Amino acid sequence: ACMLCGRAEADPDICGCKRAKKGLCAHTYCLFLASGLALQESRNGFLTEDTRHAIQEAAQKRCFVCGKMGATIACQEKGCDRSFHLPCASEGECVTQFFGLYRSFCWQHRPEQVVQAAPEQNSFCIICLGLVEDKKSYRTMVCPACRHAWFHRSCIQKQAIHAGASFRCLHCQNKDQFVMEMLTMGIRISKSRQPSQESAPAFRLVYQRPTRCNASKCLCLGGREQAEEEGSWQLLLCSSCAAKGIHRRCSYLRNSASTWQCGCCA
Repeated sequence: ACMLCGRAEADPDICGCKRAKKGLCAHTYCLFLASGLALQESRNGFLTEDTRHAIQEAAQKRCFVCGKMGATIACQEKGCDRSFHLPCASEGECVTQFFGLYRSFCWQHRPEQVVQAAPEQNSFCIICLGLVEDKKSYRTMVCPACRHAWFHRSCIQKQAIHAGASFRCLHCQNKDQFVMEMLTMGIRISKSRQPSQESAPAFRLVYQRPTRCNASKCLCLGGREQAEEEGSWQLLLCSSCAAKGIHRRCSYLRNSASTWQCGCCA
């Protein structure tokens, strides 16, 4: 078992693989997020004496989520004394940031999305197509760029691992703003992994952005494949599944309308 979180089995997408060295065993990200270790990484991994010290310190701290001892991760908010295990973070609605200083926050002090957006009634997760909550929350998130792509935290975490360097919003294809927001919100992105769509059919399909108008009768003289950045022949994607598209004029929507749903989702 990992000597930091106490788990023999844990979600590798969150905790990473286990490392064994000189009688010590720990998950990669349990090490990175352990208080006092993030800034002491050596070229060959964390120093053994520092890791041993972190384990001894954690043995005195109780996880506020599961109630067991050995909580190595402390909330970074000044004055907060909450500590927790990495595998307990999701249940306790904590945020752990897998970049920079690898900071962690409890449910009370975690960063929250500030984008002004709320899902429409019966909105779906753009990844699993399951219903999302009726508001932003720890488990329901939104793309900060388009504000129309809603998804479950667990779904976007799986996508971030599978997508690798191609991670981006599946609806509007925004990358820079989207990636920074997800990192801040505690989503771990596999930067070193190459896109795995070829070996994951479900993710390959969801990454295929529609490029043609799916109207029963397309009005564009240039054909269904023609699409412009704006105007009558702008291609709108279904705001629920993003699997189908339609020219703005072919949808008969008002010019002020910014969303459209395909027949299946509507």
